[in-house]
Amino acid sequence: MSTREIVNTDKAPSAIGPYSQAVKTGDLVFISGQIPLDPATMEIVSEDIEAQTSQVFANLHAVAEAAGTSLDNAIKLTIYLTDLGQFAKVNAIMADTLSEPFPARATIEVSALPKGAQVEIDAVLAL
Repeated sequence: MSTREIVNTDKAPSAIGPYSQAVKTGDLVFISGQIPLDPATMEIVSEDIEAQTSQVFANLHAVAEAAGTSLDNAIKLTIYLTDLGQFAKVNAIMADTLSEPFPARATIEVSALPKGAQVEIDAVLAL
């Protein structure tokens, strides 16, 4: 029987709906989608896609750390963008933020994201 442990940290934005920041089960951590909210103000950090992407990765890092792992143990990321034309900028920040070997990834263009964010990323990590 698998057990679940809820992960929560004040170093990342609190959930803005009926979900947890992350759930640990077995040897995996499932991090809910992070948008570019400053955890202190719960506001979008900037209109700039690079600043938004950097904040999203900072939020993911904080949740991963609270779960007892790091983004270097990411197995799979899903990136949601409101404009695939921004993909190269997001890709560059991901390459600067994560270490090789990089995780599996999907990137999807969506019509809108919560709070008007331009980028959201969720992750599955190994413990």
